[in-house]
This record gives sequence, structure tokens and C-alpha cells, in this order.
Amino acid sequence: MIKRTAKDTFLRLAAQFPIIGVTGPRQSGKTTLTKAAFPEKQYVTFDDKSMRELAHSNPADFIAAFPKGVIIDEAQKVPEIFDAIKMNVDNSDYTPGKYILTGSSQFRLKQNMTDSMAGRAAFLNLLPFSAKELADAESLSDNPYDIIFGGQYPPLYDPEKHFISDDWYENYIDAYLDLDVKDQVNPSNLAAFRKFIRICAVYSGQLLSMDRIAKDVGVSAPTIKNWLSVLEISYIIHFLEPDTNNLGRRIVKTPKLYFIDSGLLCHLLRIESKEELLLSRHKGAAVETFAIAELLKHRMNLGKKPNLTFFRDSKGFEVDTIADWKHTFAIEVKSASEPESKMSANTKKYLALRNDSNAKNAVFYLGTASMTINGTDYVSWKDWGEFLS
Repeated sequence: MIKRTAKDTFLRLAAQFPIIGVTGPRQSGKTTLTKAAFPEKQYVTFDDKSMRELAHSNPADFIAAFPKGVIIDEAQKVPEIFDAIKMNVDNSDYTPGKYILTGSSQFRLKQNMTDSMAGRAAFLNLLPFSAKELADAESLSDNPYDIIFGGQYPPLYDPEKHFISDDWYENYIDAYLDLDVKDQVNPSNLAAFRKFIRICAVYSGQLLSMDRIAKDVGVSAPTIKNWLSVLEISYIIHFLEPDTNNLGRRIVKTPKLYFIDSGLLCHLLRIESKEELLLSRHKGAAVETFAIAELLKHRMNLGKKPNLTFFRDSKGFEVDTIADWKHTFAIEVKSASEPESKMSANTKKYLALRNDSNAKNAVFYLGTASMTINGTDYVSWKDWGEFLS
């Protein structure tokens, strides 16, 4: 089993809070992580009809049957269980890490936990494998386009399974629509929603334009706004907000849209091989999508907010992403495999405008070695998620 970086954060949170919710996209490894982190804790799943009926008929007694706590998978399938857990926590000695709740439906799980368990629960957001996790498990190719095209969802790296990525992603989308989206979208709009996901893929790495997407899909802009929130809460996409430090310049106020997984992005774009990706007009967007996802994974694995923005002024001057972490990093993402001084031009200009002695700049590129040249960190794709740690 590939070791998850988030395990240490999981244990840290469970040493403080009585209830931990593990969220993240479908098939990101949530159940596997919870079992690995707490092998001694009893496990039940509400996919089991008998367990589901027991919990539904008398949720308080069901929870009382696990005095040392329990892992409950697919907890959202019995909404009554959340109030029962809350009452048990409130009426018992404070026991950190007592209840671990996971579920494939992010909407219902997080809503129920937020409504019922405020102040008692912490969340761990688990995304697909990072490049570092795959490298540590000796499962990372030397060719960056293998991972950019293939994606990083755990089932694709299971040695006991032999999934072809294209087939797996097609079934993944079907399951996502049937099991997650249908609760949030009018069933008559599911075909349009499928088209909407594919059209969003065209805009990964670009400024969000709901009007353009609405026109392409054939629905209203308010509908697109609602559908985008569905994709975001289910960890299919992420928005980068513009940098609020305008440095005396007029800046754009529109977020940029990114997919969480570059493999899913390539599938939605109907790119059929890494060789086709190399020749595609979407190559740069796929590389940038991969880079942003690696930064998101790094932060979420630590249990921290992403704190990622981007900078673009009204004249078109842009820096791909600004990481406001321990230090501020201005980062450009390039698909080149060799470092060149001109790659750092925008980040150096941004630092000059910002005039912050603690701010630094970096270029993410597809080379094999990370190095520092003239004060700029040139970071190999294998180190994108870890270079700031």
C-alpha cells in the first residue's frame, strides 16, 4: 500500500478532536487511509443494508454499541447518526479521535457534520496521490507526461488491478453523475451537466467566464454558477482567486479555474495518449493544472488552507500563482525541460513591484533537477509539491 503523507496530519487532528470527517474526491483513498491510521478501531459501512437499517431504526443505541468509537464509512446514508454522535460526545468524557466519518458524497457528509457537530469535529481533505507519494513508493515514471496524462487517482496504481485509464475515467464520471450529482442537479439536466464538465475542461488554467460556459452549454449563467459550486465542493475543480495585493495596479477580479487531476482533465479533453498531449494546444494548461494540484495536495496533506492566488493586472502582466505560506513565493509554471533565465522574468518583476524582502520566486519546469540560478529556484516537476517544505 502506498503511504499517504496526510496520515500524520490525520493522527494529529484525531489527538485533539472527538470527531474527524475525511473528505475528498470519490476514489481518493479515504477509506484505505482511515483503516491504515486506526487499524484497531471497529469499522462499519452503511453500504451494508443491515447496518444501515440498524442505525436508522435506533441511532442512539447503534452508537452506544461502540463505546470505544468507530469508523463509519458512507455515514451520510443515515443522516440521523450525526445527532446521535453529537449527543454521545456531549454526554461522555472527552475522547479525541473517537469517531471517524467518511463518505463518497461530499455534499451530504460535510453538510451534516457542519450542521450537527460545530466545534466538535475537524476535517481532513484527501486528494489523489501526490508525485512525492508515488516517488516514495517507486511508482513514479521518469517521464512527467506519464503522470500528467495518466492522473493520480489511487485505483490506477493498485497492483492487483489493471485499469486502463481511459476506461477507468469514463466509469468514474458515470459514478460521479449517478451517485453525487443527481442529488444536486435536476435529473433532466444530467446530460447537460455531462457536457458542462467537458466544456469546463477546455477552460482549465484560464480566467473563469460563466457567460462563455453558459453559452457553450446552452443554459443560464446562474445555472452555471450553481453547477460550478457542485464541481468545487466535490473536489473536481478548484478556483484560484486573484491576488489582493494590487501593488498600486488595476488587477483582474475574476478567479481562474483548475481541475484537481490532470488525468481526468486529459480524458475530458479527449486526449488519448501522452504523445497526443505533447502536440495538443492544451499541453500548457495540463502542465499548469498538474502543478496547481501538487501545491494543493501539499497544503491539504498538512491540514492547512491552500493560500494560493494568482496575479494579473489590467495590462495582461501575470504570474501563474502566488503561494502566501511561511514566505511568499511567486511561481511560474513552464512546460520546458531545461531552465532558462527568461522563464523567471515575470516573477522577478512581481517581486520588484511587491518590494518584500521575504518574498521569493520560483520556476516550475519539467526538468529532472532542482537548482537555484541567480536567486531563482528552478524546481523539477518531481519536487513541485514539496519544494517549500
